[in-house]
Amino acid sequence: MALLWSAYSAARPCQRNTCVGAALAFFYILPRMFTGIIQATGEIVSLENRGDALTMRMKSPGFFKNSKLGDSIANNGVCLSVESCTDDEATFCLMHQTVVNTSFQQSKVGDLVNLEYPCRADSFMGGHFVMGHVDCTTEVLRVTPRETGVEVDLALPKDLRRYVIRRGSISLNGISLTVAEKGEDYIRVCIIPDTLARTNLRNWVPGTVVNVEVDMLGKYIENYLKERDLA
Repeated sequence: MALLWSAYSAARPCQRNTCVGAALAFFYILPRMFTGIIQATGEIVSLENRGDALTMRMKSPGFFKNSKLGDSIANNGVCLSVESCTDDEATFCLMHQTVVNTSFQQSKVGDLVNLEYPCRADSFMGGHFVMGHVDCTTEVLRVTPRETGVEVDLALPKDLRRYVIRRGSISLNGISLTVAEKGEDYIRVCIIPDTLARTNLRNWVPGTVVNVEVDMLGKYIENYLKERDLA
């Protein structure tokens, strides 16, 4: 909020409408964003093919007790709406486009899924802005144990390379991680023991398919420059 007010104060009068619009947009999308700090894991207990959609039932003891119909919850970084729920289980509908463009195309009963509620305006922003709109999937190339934690190398799709920077943020299966290294065709992330214990990352092996969402700020900047023929 302070940053938005500073931008408004520094702007020329003709620019202030843009600042106000940016502020309103920020508070509109905030309840629909995530931070990449995983709050729980759930187990897929059933998958039902509905022709052009998939119904997925998720179990996570106590996690859904404050959920209601229509709530958004990130499942492995994919923003999904609650169709029904109890304290311990929730059902989600995945449309065809969601299934074919995410790791849920390979999901099976028993798989562990990372879960996160959207952030609130008074939330602690522990990770980075994650929209829950997956850009693509990629594969784990290598998992290298270290004295503390592990290093994971993943393939870096060519069309996303320009949005990824060393020491920047990236969402992998909904987990906010820092890019430790960026090669021509891969990225490396370093995983601390706490993240391993609290997420499905502990089950990753070479060949595991994970959801990727790059930092949205880079995409907005690119779009802004292209619209003004500056890029």
